[in-house]
Amino acid sequence: MTGEAPTAGQRRAPRVQAEHLESLVTVLSAVRSGQARTRPQVAHSSGLGRNVVAQRVLQLVELGLLEQGSKAPSTGGRSARELRFKADAGHVLVADLGATSIGVGLADLAGRVLLQDRQDAAINDGPEEILRRVDQLFRELLVKHGGQTDLWGVGVGLPGPVEFRTGRPVAPPIMPGWDGFDVRGYFEHRFNVPAWVDNDVNLMALGELRGGMARSEGDLVYVKVGTGIGAGLVSGGRLHRGAEGCAGDIGHMAVVQDTLEVCRCGRVGCLEALAGGAALARDGAAAAASGRSPFLRQLAQEGHEISSADVARAAQHGDPVAVDLMSRSATLVGEALASIVNFFNPAVVLLGGAVVRSGDSYLATVRQVVFKRSLPLSTRSLRLTLSPLGEQAGLKGAAFLVVDELLEREQLESWIALGSPAAAYGRTG
Repeated sequence: MTGEAPTAGQRRAPRVQAEHLESLVTVLSAVRSGQARTRPQVAHSSGLGRNVVAQRVLQLVELGLLEQGSKAPSTGGRSARELRFKADAGHVLVADLGATSIGVGLADLAGRVLLQDRQDAAINDGPEEILRRVDQLFRELLVKHGGQTDLWGVGVGLPGPVEFRTGRPVAPPIMPGWDGFDVRGYFEHRFNVPAWVDNDVNLMALGELRGGMARSEGDLVYVKVGTGIGAGLVSGGRLHRGAEGCAGDIGHMAVVQDTLEVCRCGRVGCLEALAGGAALARDGAAAAASGRSPFLRQLAQEGHEISSADVARAAQHGDPVAVDLMSRSATLVGEALASIVNFFNPAVVLLGGAVVRSGDSYLATVRQVVFKRSLPLSTRSLRLTLSPLGEQAGLKGAAFLVVDELLEREQLESWIALGSPAAAYGRTG
C-alpha cells in the first residue's frame, strides 16, 4: 500500500444500529483489554445481559474485530469459547521523532511492532525534509511487509508541544520551522487513512501503560531526558494532556533563578537548559575548550563534536568535570521529579531517553534525590525505574493511540458500515 486506500481485507460490514454502538464498544473494550475472555466474563464485567453480549459478539465477529477460539477451561457447567481481539485485522504505521533521530514501525492492532527502523536525523532540518524521510521509511516498511497491508491509520510522536485536536506542533522550542505545520494532514494526504499526532513523551507513557510494565497502574509519570526533557502523565488510567495538550512539559520548569543560560524557549533557569542533553553537550564542549576536562579535550582535538554521550563516557572513565556535569544534571532532574511526585503522587515513575540510560550512577542519583526530597507518604509504594520498553515505548504508544481513537464510538460509527477506516476516510477525508 503506497499512497492509495488499501483494498486487502475490505468488505461491506453488517449494519449496526446507532443505539447498539455503546454496548458494542463496551464488549470490544472488555476483550481488547484482557478483562474478559468469554461471553460470561464479558457479561459479568460489563453488566450487560447475556443475550445482548451474545448479539454484540456475533456482530464483532462479523465485523472482523473478534474471533472465537477453543473452549475455555470449565469452571462448572458448559464450557464457553474464548474470545480474542483480531490484532491482525489491520495495521498502523507509527513514527517516533526525536531531536536527533527518527524511529518508524509497522504495528498490528494490539500494539505489537512487527517491523521497525531507526536512523539519525536532526529535527531542526525542518518538517518538509524530516517528514519526507519518514514517508520514505514508511513505504520501505510496507514493501518489506509484502505491499498488501490493510492499513488503518498513522500515528506520529513529536518532541514538542502538540495541539492534539489539530495534530499541529505549537511553538516547539527545539523544532524551528515546525510551528503550525499540518503533520496530520501530511500523512493523511499521502496514505489516504486517518492520522493522529501527539507529543512523543505522551506516547511513551501510553506505550508503557498499555503494553509495558505499567499495565496495572492508573497513575504514572514517564520522564524522558534526552536532548530536551519532557514528561507524560497518566491519571486514573487515562493519558492527561491538559486543556491545550501541553501537560507534562517539565523541561521549562524554572529550577534556578540566577543563571545566564538562556533556554531555547527564550527564558532562563529552565530545567532543560541546565540538565538536558543539549546542556550537557554545551557544557562539555566548554570544558574541552578550556582544558578543564582532559578526556573531552582529547576528543575535541580528534575532531569530535562533543555530545552528551561523550560527557557520559568521560564520566564513566572518571573524568572529574564530566562526573560533576552528569551528577548536576541528575540532581536537577531528581529535584524536579520530587516536586511532581509530591504534587501528583504517582504509583510509578519511568525514566527514558539517552541521558538517563547513559549509566547506572545517573539513575541512582535521580532516585536518591527523589526519595530524599519527596514526602514519605508519596513515596511509600513508589516505583522509580528505567522504562523497560526503551526505544519501543513511543512506537507502541503511537499504535495504541491510533487504534484507541478508531475504536471509540464516534470513529467506529463513521467507518463500521464501510468495512475499514481507510474506506471511510476515502469518503470523508
